[in-house]
Amino acid sequence: MGGILKRPLSVFDPKVEVFDRVCTKVTIFREIPPTAGLPLYAKDFLSICLKKNRQSSLEEDFKDYLNAPYAKVTYSGTAAFYIILEGLKGLSSKKTVIIPSFICPLVPLAIHRASLRVAVCDINKDNFNFDLRKLQALCLNNDDILAIVAVHLGGIPVDFEEIKQIAGNKEIFIIEDCAQSLGAVYKDKKVGTLGDFSFFSLCRGKGLTIYEGGVIVTKKESGSVKIDATIERIVNTDFLSETLKILELFGYWIFYRPELFWWAFRLPQVFWDWRGGHLRALTEYFTVGFPLHKISRIRKSIGHVAFARLDKELDKQRQKASSYIENLRDIPGVKLITESPEAKATYPYLTLLFNDPIKCEKAKEAFRNSGLGVFQIYAMAITDYDYLKRIVKNTDSPNGRFIAQNHITLTTSTFLKDKDLNSVIDTVRNITYQENRLPAFPPLAESTVGVIGGIRHRRDRR
Repeated sequence: MGGILKRPLSVFDPKVEVFDRVCTKVTIFREIPPTAGLPLYAKDFLSICLKKNRQSSLEEDFKDYLNAPYAKVTYSGTAAFYIILEGLKGLSSKKTVIIPSFICPLVPLAIHRASLRVAVCDINKDNFNFDLRKLQALCLNNDDILAIVAVHLGGIPVDFEEIKQIAGNKEIFIIEDCAQSLGAVYKDKKVGTLGDFSFFSLCRGKGLTIYEGGVIVTKKESGSVKIDATIERIVNTDFLSETLKILELFGYWIFYRPELFWWAFRLPQVFWDWRGGHLRALTEYFTVGFPLHKISRIRKSIGHVAFARLDKELDKQRQKASSYIENLRDIPGVKLITESPEAKATYPYLTLLFNDPIKCEKAKEAFRNSGLGVFQIYAMAITDYDYLKRIVKNTDSPNGRFIAQNHITLTTSTFLKDKDLNSVIDTVRNITYQENRLPAFPPLAESTVGVIGGIRHRRDRR
């Protein structure tokens, strides 16, 4: 897809609620995934019969792709992060790890399991970067900071140079959370090679997948030695669990398509919502007992075969993000969280911020049963999860809370067709203009949308 036409939209009828019109088109048997996970194919499974694929290394794929000297596949991204923390304990006696205020709950759980302390630093109000003044103050006032977790959320590289300068002044390690950003670039270097350590996720829906998996990357020789020693000490073989993961990966191949995805994704949400388990419905309730066992050669081989399709899929994601940006960036009351001029994001989804929570709730209601892949990243700031209260101190996080309350995500899935993307754009526009009490859409001239970072744009870069 070279681009989506920016087209005129119909005049808004104030007698018809936006979400009524969207929900009348619901098809429960068609659900587009909310993130751009790579689909698997039968040939990926058949390829493991070839000797060259069985002998190929997913670790080598990562090292070549990132131009990194060390990569190790683990059970999950969380397991990778935990192993890094355990390794760091052998390099430093410090005990505190700084995380942003808008982050996956598994991150503080891993820190807690490693017997370390969590310190929360708020982010900016309109993007995922740390509030650098608060980060600097936190590091200056605490000599116990072991590491800063720099999260490239939504495939968007953080402002790394500023973080590096703050950390360097206090000899603090930087751990890159690249769970959603494999292939993203910051100042001509791929994320995952900027800090001291990094970890990636190979979980379902996270781009390249082996259903559940993670990767540790480091440039430090002393770090790789500690990582290997930690893996030898705490990671075991679990034949039964790994067999289950192979079966689940096979199920992913079957169900990861719009015609069947409703049964694997939306139906469990409906069940947990009915039971009153809101966080479980959003898959945001976790425990500290995440597994650590080894990954089989079978799953690594499937990941190796799929790796060859990664860059092509990333280009498609950026094209779809470009279409969203071109059509929504000038809408009043809406802000898109996008890459900085020195970065190239992967956009497994695009994050849209409303200027107030009422509009955001309206949008969530409009898309609730649409099957269009509109979702949210996390339900709340990391300081607001009740089940984490004993781990995460009640730190003031107004900006993390603002983003949690005012955002939705727009999928860039390979299954998103032009008509789906245009339906999302139309609905967001309808909601915004309705809330602003405007009688009609402004006229839009037809113009071709270019691809981010390459083909023509109406503006130079963005």
